[in-house]
Amino acid sequence: MANLKTNQRFKFIEENLLNLDLKELNLDYVFHEAAQAGVRASWGKDFQIYLKDNVLVTQKLLEDCLDSKAKKIVFASSSSVYGDVNRLPIHEDILPKPVSPYGVTKLAAENLCYLYWKNYNLPTISLRYFTVYGPRQRPDMAINKFVNAIRKGKEIIIYGDGNQTRDFTYVSDVVNANILAAESHLEGEVFNIGGGSRISVNHLIDLLEEIIGRKAKIKHIGDQKGDVKNTMASIEKSKRLLGYKPKVTIEDGLKKYVDWVSKVKV
Repeated sequence: MANLKTNQRFKFIEENLLNLDLKELNLDYVFHEAAQAGVRASWGKDFQIYLKDNVLVTQKLLEDCLDSKAKKIVFASSSSVYGDVNRLPIHEDILPKPVSPYGVTKLAAENLCYLYWKNYNLPTISLRYFTVYGPRQRPDMAINKFVNAIRKGKEIIIYGDGNQTRDFTYVSDVVNANILAAESHLEGEVFNIGGGSRISVNHLIDLLEEIIGRKAKIKHIGDQKGDVKNTMASIEKSKRLLGYKPKVTIEDGLKKYVDWVSKVKV
């Protein structure tokens, strides 16, 4: 951000999208990354926050874009829209059945993007991210928690037996996918964006132990509501139509992240 602020072509506006009039801005491309993230916190009274920040904000943004000349609106969706899928890998044509309120709001926002394209020809495209990680990731994400705990000799909490798997996607691959989607001629489509690195939580911790050079202290507790058992993206559609190809393996990505953490944290 510090480097961007020195660029004369960059303007940073800190504002709630519900209060910001995007009609006043000259829009070429819109990357809609704003959201209230997190599966476990989306239950109960906090669902109102997810409804506002994920659904209402998206509808407001799309309305504001109607009179713009935006070439593409790229929406950051989530693999959480799929829910628990028995057959892997997960293809885009599988019927979404989210098992968390968060997943419900992301699917609703995704559907809003589609209907504004269908009814108003707004050039939208949705990318379903699979467990993004890397420098500056959210502090509540598993990889960040694991790395900090191992480095400091603190206990790691594992939900369930640790055999659940995730398809981890490094942040630079996600950035590249957004650019490819924006530059493509496609509209009204959804695409899986995965890293091709499906591993179990247990294996993930093994890799971090090897990279950091310390053993993890692990405590297992019960499963969490809304957590899916396994994810693995089919990225054949993204490869074929967008030219997307993940470049960072889970091993290299974890090394990059641990290196970054060691430079910015005590």
